[in-house]
Amino acid sequence: MEFNKALLIHHHHSGKANRENTVGLVAGVLAPAVHELVIVRTDEAGEGEKLCRERGEQFDVVFILGGDGTVHECVNGLADLQHPPLIGILPGGTCNDFARSLGISPDAETAAQEMLAGRVVSIDVGRANDRVFTNFFGIGLISDASQNINENLKGALGKLSYFISTLQTISHTEPFRYQLEADGKEMEGEAVMIYAANGRFLGTNALPFAPDALQDGELDVLIIHETGIPLLREILSHKPEGDWQPQSESISYFKTSTLKVKTDAPMSADTDGELYMKTPAELSVLTGHLKFLTGEGY
Repeated sequence: MEFNKALLIHHHHSGKANRENTVGLVAGVLAPAVHELVIVRTDEAGEGEKLCRERGEQFDVVFILGGDGTVHECVNGLADLQHPPLIGILPGGTCNDFARSLGISPDAETAAQEMLAGRVVSIDVGRANDRVFTNFFGIGLISDASQNINENLKGALGKLSYFISTLQTISHTEPFRYQLEADGKEMEGEAVMIYAANGRFLGTNALPFAPDALQDGELDVLIIHETGIPLLREILSHKPEGDWQPQSESISYFKTSTLKVKTDAPMSADTDGELYMKTPAELSVLTGHLKFLTGEGY
């Protein structure tokens, strides 16, 4: 597949070491298939979103070299464009969960080769209030774990830092009261985590959701009512082979196209690993809203 004009965005703080070497490697793969390749490094938070919003429509494709946070930022700049470009993700972060959901190789150079194969798929995007997310929206344990990540450990240990943070957070997480409305159906109770997923991976682990989760027009919602390693093991060890029904009464699972989330007190919400939103929140699905280049595994 060839492109007339492409934008390659990379963030200098994103994920892996040897960032400049990686940029050179992927540019070397992409350049022969692109008439004009523009490479931009972003340095500040929000810079990628602004760039995509202001210049996205000038390009046939926007390649995003980075992790889930960089993808989240750029997609928020592209989602509201009248004529958004194709999007290609080149994994360069710690977990790269959304790229995994798209079947893209975790190796950036191999991923660049996959981008040129021309596999284009219209993918759902989640909306939370006035923002969009590609992978998930969550409150409780998920956002607490994100807040507790040691940035020094994240750089040194990569995805292991998320595991360490989760273990540390589980023992201190307190349940909270929630009120939900899912496609008009109301429910309430206590939970330690509510997780609304568009993607199929979390912390590099496959979740037990259907292979078409990114194209079904619905969110997969997990309500975890109490903490415990066995509960996490049940969720993360199940392989998606049809409709999943949790065995534990401490896990509730359903699918919905809209979700209103209220808590007794405002709570920090995690969207794709980014913490800037609080409850209450109204979630919906923008079905097939953006076109992504996918990997061989999708």
